[in-house]
Formats: sequence, C-alpha cells, structure tokens
Amino acid sequence: MNHSHSHSLAERIQASVGELFAQCREYLGIGGKVRREPVETPEALRAFLSSRASFIAQTSLYGYLRTRAGQRYPQLFESDELLVSVNIAKWHMWLACLSDIGVYAGGLLAQRTDLPAERIRDLMLSLLDRTLDETGVPAEADAEFPAHAGRVRARVALTHWHGVEDGDGCFHESPAALVRWAPVVKSFMALDEEIVRNSVRYHWQEVRRELRQYLDAGAIARFADGSD
Repeated sequence: MNHSHSHSLAERIQASVGELFAQCREYLGIGGKVRREPVETPEALRAFLSSRASFIAQTSLYGYLRTRAGQRYPQLFESDELLVSVNIAKWHMWLACLSDIGVYAGGLLAQRTDLPAERIRDLMLSLLDRTLDETGVPAEADAEFPAHAGRVRARVALTHWHGVEDGDGCFHESPAALVRWAPVVKSFMALDEEIVRNSVRYHWQEVRRELRQYLDAGAIARFADGSD
C-alpha cells in the first residue's frame, strides 16, 4: 500500500469518526457534561453493552463511508439500493460490536470477581439473549442476521472467561464485520482494509476506559450469585 495514501486515509477516517463521536455523545449519554452512572446491575450492564455496540457500529460504518464518499456522502442516502446495503451493514456491525464488547465485559468480571466461569457465561448469555429478543430481526436487516446472531451467542457460550485479557485482543469481530459488510467497491476495501481494521480497534479504546472506570463488578457478582 502507498504510505502517503495510508497516512492520509487513516487521518481522514479518524477525523470523520471523531466528528460522529461528538455528534452521538449527547444522544447516547456518553461523555461530555453528561453525568455517568456506575454500572452496578445486570440491566445497567446490558444497557451499556447495547448502547456502546450501537455507538461504535454506527460511527465506524458512517465515518468510513463519509470518508470514502467525500462530498458525495449525502447522496448515498438518496439511493434506495445503496441505503438497503448500508442498513444491512449497520445491523451486522451491531452484532459484531455486541459480540466484542460482551466478551470484554465478561472478561472484566472474571478478572475482578471470584465468580466461576459458568456463572459469568450464564450471566453474559442472559444479557445477550434479552438484547437479541428485544431487537428481534430488524426490518432493515437481511436474511443472514439470525445466523450471525447465533454465532454471537455461540461465541459468548464458548468463551474462556479467565483467558480474556484487558486489551483489544477480543475486539476482532467488529473490524472484520466492517471490512465484510461496508458497501464499497472491493478494490477500495482491498486498499483500505488494514486502516479500517485499525480504526475500529482504535475507537473501542474510550469504551474500554469507560467500562473499566464505571463497572461495579462486585455488585453485579452479587446479583449473579443471587445475593441481591
């Protein structure tokens, strides 16, 4: 890959996603002057995981498309055919993001509590199942959505929780989903793939910092143990 292309595109993607981050914060109650609440119940954790999955999915997808389309970006949403593809990509990105942040959160619970792995598995599966049941199969999603949701559930069920490290190691599904589903010309994605993957991983950093700070693992463990 041409290094000047790589550097320029990476900077433009970061700037574009950064703008979308700022626009979405108030809506999602993330950052800024919004007072953040401790994540101390299973339902609070479920809400955190779902909202941040949506946040990263949409800002990563739309940020990349806006960078690639440039001044033609608004026209993307005037094409019914392209809009269908964008919405399909959005829902697959959301599933992939839900998968990554769910595994990371379960890993934090494993690190910070004495909960056995099977209790963490059961808790994380119950949170995921409630979110998936609440969402159903969106009208904008494609026929592959249920199978993808099944793979997310299988990943959570089979995760070795005490082997999940506090870093970006488990955040591999969301970068891959953006590469797979973003509706761009394949030759462009072939050029952009490494940058796109790195950009998605980079933008998870703030979400990880937030969860580290606000997760009350002990309180959630008491719920999982039936103590509360």
